[in-house]
Amino acid sequence: MRFHDHRHAGRELALELLERASGGGLADAVVLALPRGGVPVAAEVARALGAPLDVLNVRKIGVPGHPEAGIGAITGDDPPLYDRDLMARLGMTEDRLAPYVDRERMELRRREDLYRRGRPLPEVIGRTVLVVDDGLATGLTARAALRALRRREPARLVLAVPVCSPQAAAAARQEADDFVCLHQPDGFRAVGEWYEEFAQVTDDEVLGELRAFDASRDA
Repeated sequence: MRFHDHRHAGRELALELLERASGGGLADAVVLALPRGGVPVAAEVARALGAPLDVLNVRKIGVPGHPEAGIGAITGDDPPLYDRDLMARLGMTEDRLAPYVDRERMELRRREDLYRRGRPLPEVIGRTVLVVDDGLATGLTARAALRALRRREPARLVLAVPVCSPQAAAAARQEADDFVCLHQPDGFRAVGEWYEEFAQVTDDEVLGELRAFDASRDA
């Protein structure tokens, strides 16, 4: 299965979630997108479910010299979540990675200011929280997000993505109460390979998606 673009992936994911929601399992859910690629996917899901949409900012920490490869992730002011096995294989230490963490935390705060503009996260105590991204390679960012949300005492945490690696799926199931993934290809190498169009989602597109969603809810 390949998706045409983020919106197509979101619609397909929404169909799967609607089937599961028929038994009431997603009643009173709030949808949280992981920016930036998860936002257009999550917008389609939230529309289909009639659920509120917001964002949870999280940042990957890349391997020095190979930033596309994740070695950790951060969200909020939480300490980094590291892939300790990869750190050991590469001979990396937390001190060596500290400058990269500082840089990503600055970008995290920039996005927080831009996307949220001082708004707090929705109240999730006792609610079902549906976390949506456009795909998982290592799954580190999603796991960091889920751990941060768990401390806010939701009733249930659901992670939903269109595509992921089998390894990321196994790790995600340890963090989420329920995990939904449409496609787990054995030959997975990168999320973008499973989209026909995978242009990077921009800040303006994120803001546009959020405004359009809010306008449709108010109409």
